[in-house]
Amino acid sequence: MSAYPIHPDSYADFLTHDELRRIQLHRLQEVVRVSYERVPLTRQRMQERGLKPEHIRTLGDAALLPFMQKTDLRDTYPYGLFARPMHEVVRLHASSGTTGKPIVVGYTRDDLRVWSSVMTRTLSAAGLNERDVVQNAFGYGLFTGGLGAHYGAEALGATVIPISGGNTERQLLVMQDFGVTAICSTPSYFLHLIEAIEAVGGFRDLKLRTGIFGAEPWTEAMRAYIQEHAKIKAYDIYGLTEIIGPGVATECCCQAGLHVFEDHFLMEIVDPDTGRVLPDGEEGELVLTTLSKQATPMIRFRTHDITAIDPAPCACGRTIRRVRRVTHRSDDMLIIRGVNVFPSQIEAALLKVGKELPHYQIVLARQAGLDQMEVQVEMTEALFRDKVSAVEQLQRKMVQAIEHVVGLRVNVRLVEPQSIARSQGKAKRVLDQRKEGAKP
Repeated sequence: MSAYPIHPDSYADFLTHDELRRIQLHRLQEVVRVSYERVPLTRQRMQERGLKPEHIRTLGDAALLPFMQKTDLRDTYPYGLFARPMHEVVRLHASSGTTGKPIVVGYTRDDLRVWSSVMTRTLSAAGLNERDVVQNAFGYGLFTGGLGAHYGAEALGATVIPISGGNTERQLLVMQDFGVTAICSTPSYFLHLIEAIEAVGGFRDLKLRTGIFGAEPWTEAMRAYIQEHAKIKAYDIYGLTEIIGPGVATECCCQAGLHVFEDHFLMEIVDPDTGRVLPDGEEGELVLTTLSKQATPMIRFRTHDITAIDPAPCACGRTIRRVRRVTHRSDDMLIIRGVNVFPSQIEAALLKVGKELPHYQIVLARQAGLDQMEVQVEMTEALFRDKVSAVEQLQRKMVQAIEHVVGLRVNVRLVEPQSIARSQGKAKRVLDQRKEGAKP
């Protein structure tokens, strides 16, 4: 059983295997039936495969169904994938639309209740309860993060401070004066807050003990940095706008993978290239089906997040299965001179060498027809004042560490303190200047 008191909503985390599978199959059959009847794109694709809802007799039959992609939401913008009439849709969320039209998702009242419930279970798994004061620094608005965490924390009974992101001075004042015990934010934004807090005396007078971090990939090395500097326990959470928002999966007190709320989300791991379903333990792309989403059900949605299912029992006692920490995506892979590189690999290599240097940016350029990568790493004030020889030695170590991890020798440049832009939302780790007309 969990090391923390269990909120009543969390009892679903401890269902028996048979109970959970019965719930999943019933909900899968229902969501397929409704989608077939009400979503033209789903019906068309199923008919192309000769499929009808009655063909889904087992959970394994989900593999017969066609995949959905983010592009499907853009191609049917704004409401083409809705399975409920608009008078039943009580809220809309959307992506930023920075790569084209935004994706739009809807929620019925029941959808919001489910969302609040899975976020309550998320926060409970991290040990939060009604005595906590939660500083919610996820962005509010069309982004799902802020309101998802907000209503989950309120349902838990915690005191919620809806501060959103930005305004560092106010963040620090609230954290100190309001007795904040837990914070929700992106990990990259919390790094910025760590820097600001240490500049005014550190964490010793704060009550902060828990951090709930998500919305972007982060590494174990980054977790170690956060926990060491902030003296808190840092938990990874996982979610997608297309599925529900935050609340798809979460770490528990064991911090040994993310428990997926399987009563609401059916997960598969597939080969990113072939789409073939892979066995538990094998790494591949996470595919999710919403089992209880009414307004915008997603069937076999390809997340592009790379992970693996861990079927082993968790020491916390939860029976819902875990996936490994998502550190990269199949679509954020960089190909540099024929070598596959993920930003998370760069981060892990840097933090092995310079534990005090979490701020970095990868700059891609093209010279003489060849792709070039430069990793810019921000120095601390102490290092900036150090001898040139010490800086050069650290630089060499970083080059060697990256080459060891990715098999590619790249240029590393140590830059002045505060010269890399801070993120108040998702971190922008890669600056790609290879496109024609980009400044070198």
